Amino acid sequence: MREFSAPATFAIADDESVVGAVFDFAETDPDLVVFLRSTASRWADVTAAEFAGQVTAVAKGLIALGVQPGDRVALMSATRYEWPLIDYAIWSAGAVTVPIYETSSPDQVDWILRDSAATALVVETHKHTAAVHGVADAAPQLRHYLQIEPSGDDTGAVAELTAAGADVPDEQVHERIGTLRATSPATLIYTSGTTGRPKGCELTHGNLLSEARGAVEAFSTELRPGRRSLMFLPMAHVLARAISIAAFQAKVALGHFSDIPQLVPTFAVFKPNFILSVPRVFEKVYNTARQKAHTESSVKGRIFDLAEATAIEWSQARDHGGPGLLLNLRHTLFDRLVYSKLRAALGGECSIAISGGAPLGERLGHFFRGIGVTIYEGYGLTETTAAVTVNTIGSQKIGTVGKPLAGNAVRIGEDGEILLRGGVVFHEYWNNEAATADAITDGWFHTGDLGALDAEGYLTITGRKKEIIVTAGGKNVAPAVLEDGLRAHPLVSQAMVVGDKKPFIGALVTIDPEEFPRWKERNGKAADATVADLIADADLVAEIDAAVREANKAVSHAESIKKFRVLPVDFTEETGEMTPTMKIKRNVIAKTFADDIEAIYAK
Repeated sequence: MREFSAPATFAIADDESVVGAVFDFAETDPDLVVFLRSTASRWADVTAAEFAGQVTAVAKGLIALGVQPGDRVALMSATRYEWPLIDYAIWSAGAVTVPIYETSSPDQVDWILRDSAATALVVETHKHTAAVHGVADAAPQLRHYLQIEPSGDDTGAVAELTAAGADVPDEQVHERIGTLRATSPATLIYTSGTTGRPKGCELTHGNLLSEARGAVEAFSTELRPGRRSLMFLPMAHVLARAISIAAFQAKVALGHFSDIPQLVPTFAVFKPNFILSVPRVFEKVYNTARQKAHTESSVKGRIFDLAEATAIEWSQARDHGGPGLLLNLRHTLFDRLVYSKLRAALGGECSIAISGGAPLGERLGHFFRGIGVTIYEGYGLTETTAAVTVNTIGSQKIGTVGKPLAGNAVRIGEDGEILLRGGVVFHEYWNNEAATADAITDGWFHTGDLGALDAEGYLTITGRKKEIIVTAGGKNVAPAVLEDGLRAHPLVSQAMVVGDKKPFIGALVTIDPEEFPRWKERNGKAADATVADLIADADLVAEIDAAVREANKAVSHAESIKKFRVLPVDFTEETGEMTPTMKIKRNVIAKTFADDIEAIYAK
């Protein structure tokens, strides 16, 4: 199949905006709990009426500071309650939110502030203030600088804006909201940029509403009043933002959390009904549980392995007529022994999860569905307001990224490139006509990704157009399949496949810093030994070699990894090899580790 379209099942009026629901709920359902705010002792309810009042107060403060309709206001913060509060307030003032990852470097912040011509910047902590204050001072249009957390004599951004806007009539806020249209810009999200300068992707209120309503429709049994979810992905990421808006539109109570090491204990208290995450989190949940079982005793390790195999077999059987009696009995036994404990790690009430940002892997998808936490994988980009295709309840094919959301279409180009069109697809890059013209042709957005559609309209991602490796023998190799397979191993943090114009495929591999101490203990290595100390260690090399052999099972012999190099350090955002959305920067890695790549091919 070359093209598949999903008909629109909802309409977005010309005068609609994302912020409209805030005041609609405050009027029609004022006691509805829309957020759960983390305090020192508990999760406190925030009702629709309370939230609308706070949004109005902050919006009035922005107006008092001189923020005009259409102005860009930058927001740099970890995931916390104030993020959506300030986001909705910016919209209520008629302005446009420019999210910045709180891990961004001063150079990245400088580029975003200058390119967007932001008139105000809100940061989270004194650490952020110290890191970017000089950059902010140099941004020509920036007039206001605020900090969310109180510091010294400062009261914090929310209190400061509330006080500043005390004399501004509420009517001014509602007048600003009244000027918004579905075609009005809502946000400029700067693509993380694996090469070159990030581009400002302009998304409208209509784009955000199309994404939110499509998601609510796709997951109507979960995105509904009375349900709760914990958001822990960075709110600067389009996926977290879009699903947060969808949850609000569906009257789901949403909490925010950013202390990832404390995530599992927080799940136990918060008890989310569903979660949004990226594959790396699910990989770590699985790997941690497996390693714990094998470390405690050989018997527990054997039980876990049998339970894992049963979960996968049981899930696969659901797609082929359903599991038989004996398989169901085994599944019930392991549910008591293993699966229930894994579900408890997610709070005990989580039955589904939504995954995006990178491929999940078919085996992991079947494993989690088999233990009772179905992961629905989707596909999208910043330019598509997050998901444009997704597996849904009642319409799921594990190993694919699902079908298009309502009102969107997928086409496969002659060269295999995925082309997209529909309500979630952006219209232009900010102040970059050339990039816009290059990305959109005849109304179709060219993603740069490669894929295939099956007869039912399910999309499978097969690689990245610009990342295809052509070996000296002329073999085309998509590195993503091999890299995803390597990262599935608990000891592997990141991997980059190499081999362009070379006689065979090789790989650079980094070691997971969390798993490395446990591996050393199991293998009798010195506790203070570093990865650099053990690069040539026979046990470490054998472990990575096993990971390579497992990854190679997904490809032909000609495409398989023949040699690899373990690197002494991990790829990180701080050192420039990773984007904020955890994508590897191939050109940076190739330059930084050029000697290691050459060593792979040395005779």
